[in-house]
Amino acid sequence: MAPDNMPSAPKDHVGLTDTFTSRRYFAKFEQIVGYLPRVAAVMHSDGDLNEDEAKILTNYVQAISYTFRALSMKYLLAGRDTGRMFGALEMDTHESGFPVFNELLIMANDAQQAGRHLENMPSVERLKAEMVKQIIGERQVPHKLQFALSQRLYYDELKKGHLFWAQNDPQIYALSKGAERGRFLMHWAVYDSQINLPTIYLMEFEDSGNAPLARDQRRWPEVQAHLMGQSLGGLKLVTIARAFDTAFDDLHPKRLRRLHLGPMYSHTFTRQSGPMREVLAQANAPAGQDWSLVWTDEVLESERVIHEKSGWFGLVKREIFALDPFSGRGVDIGATRLERSIIMPERPYQVLAEKNPAGFASVTKYVVNPRGRVMKT
Repeated sequence: MAPDNMPSAPKDHVGLTDTFTSRRYFAKFEQIVGYLPRVAAVMHSDGDLNEDEAKILTNYVQAISYTFRALSMKYLLAGRDTGRMFGALEMDTHESGFPVFNELLIMANDAQQAGRHLENMPSVERLKAEMVKQIIGERQVPHKLQFALSQRLYYDELKKGHLFWAQNDPQIYALSKGAERGRFLMHWAVYDSQINLPTIYLMEFEDSGNAPLARDQRRWPEVQAHLMGQSLGGLKLVTIARAFDTAFDDLHPKRLRRLHLGPMYSHTFTRQSGPMREVLAQANAPAGQDWSLVWTDEVLESERVIHEKSGWFGLVKREIFALDPFSGRGVDIGATRLERSIIMPERPYQVLAEKNPAGFASVTKYVVNPRGRVMKT
């Protein structure tokens, strides 16, 4: 029995210890993530994302896809007798459906040592040859060699890079070409440890500094550290934007956007409550089609600029942000607007449309099918 002071895993964190279950989980996410660029394309064509935002979002989705591919290699032999104790992917079954934050921390540590691991591992070709030899010559299932191959493939994926990490540092794009003091777009992303979900941030800002921010050796490191420290799902956008506006007198946030990719609900893997539980249960969808993915889009926009005194004689610009006009009569969202969308296959959508539960009328639905078509309703 574990000592009383030993920390225990939260009840909503579950390890996928069965090989079939683990592979089905990763196959499901491969399919889901494959739909997201098409959804982003529909949002772009409808004007919900501009060209820059659609491109940035697609790049992050691709990075998430590579992360899941790497983790699927790592846990390919989960539940099999590989000759050694090996863990299982830990996922958040409640209001997430994604792997827990610690999985990405371990992956980042493994990535730093990937080169050293690969130097000491047999090649893929050699491992496959030894597997064939054991199957034919010894008439045995080569579990240990299969495990060695899965780990080789895992480190190969880490070595390739371009994965979605626990922290994805800010990058800058110029929106006004050729202008040093123009308007810029900055983006960054985190795997939010509080909710176990990938979260993407996009900020349009004006730079009135003496040098472009991306080449400013003093301001740029400070900006990156500040934004990563503020990237918490529990903070409202207006809190993040005001803190940034106050911390940097020559940087002026004009628009801040946050996209939460998830939760993912699945009748097989997650413990959802409310109408979605009944929808997924009654859909009785075939394998790979029993899911829905929530997509939350928060936007905060600057309404006007005021001038405040700075020191004895100076003045600095400060942004006044436009907040949801209905926040006084309901929940204060801390943003100009908040929109929720849901992505789901046809079978669950049909059940959702028939039941028409309260609260879903204002939610945008993106219905996907195996042929790759995306329909917005």
